[in-house]
Amino acid sequence: MPEEFGPYRGKRVLDLFIVCVVGLPALAVGLLCALAVKVTSRGPVLFLQERVGMGGRPFTVFKFRTMVAGDNPIFPDASRITTAGKWLRRFSLDELPQLLNVWRGEMSIVGPRPALAYQVERYTDRQRHRLDVRPGLTGLAQVNGRNALAWEERIELDLEYVRTQSLLVDLRIIGRTLWVMLSGEGAEGHPTDDPLAAPSPEPPAAG
Repeated sequence: MPEEFGPYRGKRVLDLFIVCVVGLPALAVGLLCALAVKVTSRGPVLFLQERVGMGGRPFTVFKFRTMVAGDNPIFPDASRITTAGKWLRRFSLDELPQLLNVWRGEMSIVGPRPALAYQVERYTDRQRHRLDVRPGLTGLAQVNGRNALAWEERIELDLEYVRTQSLLVDLRIIGRTLWVMLSGEGAEGHPTDDPLAAPSPEPPAAG
């Protein structure tokens, strides 16, 4: 791979256009999701977590809380996922608040999913090219297996995206994402023994 890739010209314009188009419908759905989180479990509506963005810069990612309040492992026991959380995860609606991250320029609509710092520390030099673009709400890995993929497989798909990204590629991924969300394909997974994704001895909380 070349020394560094960056977002293609016009990608930020596409991000802002999509956020503006879906803003009001997303707000309406988001309010319903927030209400579901609030009435089915105690604790805050939103879950905030530090992730690694483009160029290795840390940022705070927003999600709807899907687990019981408190310290939760990266790979949670199913009993810790709330009633609302199961549905939010099933249709990826827990990621909806990340439209705020897109608006703020920390994320893109399409790109590699944002990783945790300890996972980035395990990257090889080649795998660090995953950080050449903004992390995304959806990406090539999300429409080709999602959480059911081993982390190394997901990184390879992300590297392919970084290398081949274009407006047409993004539009195709967005279109395929709609089917993945409706079907719930790959929503469950996260191999717990994955050497790249497995938690460190003292992993951060997840939600």
